[in-house]
Order: sequence, then C-alpha cells, then structure tokens
Amino acid sequence: MNALIQTSNNQKALYRTIWRWHFYAGIFAIPFVILLSLTGAIYLFKPYYEHWQERDYRGLQVTGEALAPNDQITAALAAVENGKLLSYRLPQSANEAVLIKVQADTNWMVFVNPYTGAVLAKERTDEQLMNIVKTIHGELLLGNVGSILVELAACWAIVLIVTGLYLWWPRNTRGMAGIIYPRLREGSRTFWRDIHAVTGIWISALALFLLVTGLPWALVWGSALKEVRAIDFSAQQDWSQSRAQEHQHWRAQASEVFNLTPAVITTAQQLQLAPPVELSVAASSQASHHTDHSEHNHHELMAQSWKASSQTSNRPQRADVWINGDGSIEKRSDFAQKKLLDRAIGIGVAAHEGYLFGWFNLVLGVLTCAGLILISVSGFILWRKRKPESALGAPPPMPARVGFTVVAITLGLAIFLPLLAISLIVLLVIEFFVLRRLKGVNQWLGLGR
Repeated sequence: MNALIQTSNNQKALYRTIWRWHFYAGIFAIPFVILLSLTGAIYLFKPYYEHWQERDYRGLQVTGEALAPNDQITAALAAVENGKLLSYRLPQSANEAVLIKVQADTNWMVFVNPYTGAVLAKERTDEQLMNIVKTIHGELLLGNVGSILVELAACWAIVLIVTGLYLWWPRNTRGMAGIIYPRLREGSRTFWRDIHAVTGIWISALALFLLVTGLPWALVWGSALKEVRAIDFSAQQDWSQSRAQEHQHWRAQASEVFNLTPAVITTAQQLQLAPPVELSVAASSQASHHTDHSEHNHHELMAQSWKASSQTSNRPQRADVWINGDGSIEKRSDFAQKKLLDRAIGIGVAAHEGYLFGWFNLVLGVLTCAGLILISVSGFILWRKRKPESALGAPPPMPARVGFTVVAITLGLAIFLPLLAISLIVLLVIEFFVLRRLKGVNQWLGLGR
C-alpha cells in the first residue's frame, strides 16, 4: 500500500513539475508564437500577393520586336545610380514587363517595358511588404539579436508542445469529451481548458513540423547545420540564416559586365523551367571578367555563360542550367541530383512555406497558424482565471523523482536544441541561486510552496 501511495505521489509530483515547465515556457514563448503565427500566415500568400502587386506590369502593348536583352538591362541600370546587374527575370508572356534586379547601395527591382525600354517602376526590395514580413518573422527587425530570440522562442515552443502532450494524455477518463473535442456546456473554465488542450492535440504534429523545418534559417542552429553540411557538400546552400548572408550572396552575384545574347534567352525559354526563372552571370564568367577589365573584348563577352535558375516556391521543382553565350547548354543541376540532406531541407522548407502540395498545403499552414494563436490566447485566459491577485500563478513545485524517460527526452531536446540547453541552465542557476533567496520574488513565483 505504501509503495502504491509513493508511486501515486511521484506521478502527481512529476505531473506538477512538467505543468510548471509548461507554464514558464508559455510565459516566454506565447508573445513570440502569436507574432510568428501572424507573420507566417501572411507570408504563406506571398506568390499570390506579388502576382497581384505586379498586375500593372502585365498586359502591355506589343509593338513589334522586343529590344535586345542588353538594351533592356542597360535601361534598368541607368535608373539606379552605380547599379550592377543581379538578375534578369524571363517574362512569362509577350505582353509582360521584364523584371531586372539591380544592386547598388541596396537591391532594387526595376520593371522595364521590353519594347520601348521605358522604366515602368523601380522598387527597393527591402521595402517590399513580404520582405518586411519575412524579416519580422525571422529577425523581429532586430538583426542577429532578433534571430536568436526567435530561435529561442521556437525551442521553448517545442517544449510547450511536448509538455502539453504529456499533460493532455488521457488518465482515467471516460469517453473522448475534453480529449479530441471540447465540452461546451460545463462552465467557462472547462470550456477554455478544452479549447486549449483539444486544439493543441489536433495541430501538435503540424506545429512541431513547422518549428523543426524553420530551424535551418535560425542563426545558431542553422549555422551549426551549415558547418555539418560543409563537410561533404561543395555546392552552395540555397537558404540563409540572416539578411547579412543574403547580402553577401547578392554581392557575389552582382556583375558589372554582361552580354545577354538572344541565344541565351531562347534556350532558357525552351527549357520550360518552373517560373519564375532568373538569369544571372555565371560565377565562373564573373571571376574571369573581373581579373582584368582591359580584356573585355567582344569575343570574351560572346563566350560569357549564364545561369538560368528556377525560383519557384516549390523547391523540389527547382533546377539550375548553365548556358553558354551561343545558346548551348554547359550543364544542368536538378533537385533530384542534390545530396539527401539538401533534398530533405528543401522539401521541409517548401512545406513550411506552404507550396509543396498546392492549395491544401496552404490551408494546412493557415489552420496551424490559427490554431497556435488560439492555443496562446486560451492559455492566457486560463492563466488569468486561476491567477491569484498577489502571485504569478505558476503551478507550485513538488519534489519528484524524475524517471529515465523524462531524463532521456530532456537530454535529447538539449542536444538537438543547444540554445534551449543554454537557456535552461541559465534559468536553473538564476532560480536556485538568486530568485529563491529573494523573499518577495520567491513568494510571487511560488517557489517556496
């Protein structure tokens, strides 16, 4: 009997301990979860928004033959002081403007009428709505500091979901009420508890997937992955951890000299890569041309090779093709040829951004973001309903014997998420050596009960 009582007490203590960590994880992560869910849901509609945004650059009057690609690029560069060519986007129809990306003090999008050479508009890329949303989502507009905060919030959100699943796990219940569907007529507190728990169980797998597939962009986790990847990968990765890395990529891609021949355009169109398709001067050509500007003769420019890259949001459909100045194909790289790690990340990124399997992927992303917001709001309401006036309202700690499974899960999370491990150690040190020694703070946090 005593053994049974002791086991029961240990189970209650463990439940209370996990509940307490769930509470603290929520206190920190909920504001970030709401912000990331809102910005993530908006960013899911990026292709549709940008298609609508460029509506004025379609339906142009076709007046004879289009200008030579070089003349179109020259018109775009003339519109931006000290501009260098980044890329030339192939129009998808004869009546569509050409989008030429130009690098100067910042990056510009220049829309050119391919028949008249008139610049229809030029826009800073960093002032585009979706780029601002992306920067908030990844860095909170705070650079590397914001990136670390977002990564830390994502780590603790994973803790929230894992501990939430443990707390939700049915114990001595009858039926599925409050487990897979909410009880709507048993009072306000039960209603909000069920909304919180039931929504959590329905979206937990999708939320974990979003959190894990977002880690390659994170500063600490992504940088570690980059180092591991570099051991056996020579090709450049097609995702970055920060705006600084994106700027480095753009600087490397920018070209002062160019000769985009009609043969290159014709070959790129015949390839029928998944749109949008961007043409940029191949890195090998840039290296040779930058060695000595006096050697830029007609023959060298004719031999200049270009890289045609599909920039479709569905990354498994992307491909890169290197085209010589005479239109012949030098080489091609498809998604299927990438290493397993890059393919796995590419598939994860495409699903994360809502493009892997069409509209259903988009719907799942929106529902997951909405569910995360609902969980966060209901969790806040539950806390306010049970919070005493003079205390934080955290579940009181109880001494518990932690089992092997809990230790293994904790160590696994710590190894997989190093930033989480560091923050956990810092929190424990602060709690045991500082907060417990401050009487008022101790009582408010409920540490002494």
